[in-house]
Amino acid sequence: MSDVISVRVSRELKRKAEELGINFRDVIEKALDDAIREKEMEETREIATKIKELMKDVSEEDWVRDIRESREER
Repeated sequence: MSDVISVRVSRELKRKAEELGINFRDVIEKALDDAIREKEMEETREIATKIKELMKDVSEEDWVRDIRESREER
């Protein structure tokens, strides 16, 4: 299934693209895919930064102790 997207571009840009045989759909789909991927990566980096900030006060010893306690509970 697909949706229709309408985009206005200058006549000159459209003409040049047509002369060069550029497939508008392929270009737009790739650009959207790249933009989505970049936005998702940016959001992931922001979440990782927030987690890192929250975790800065947790020492390695605390991690080891908590993991051992968790394993012993099983």
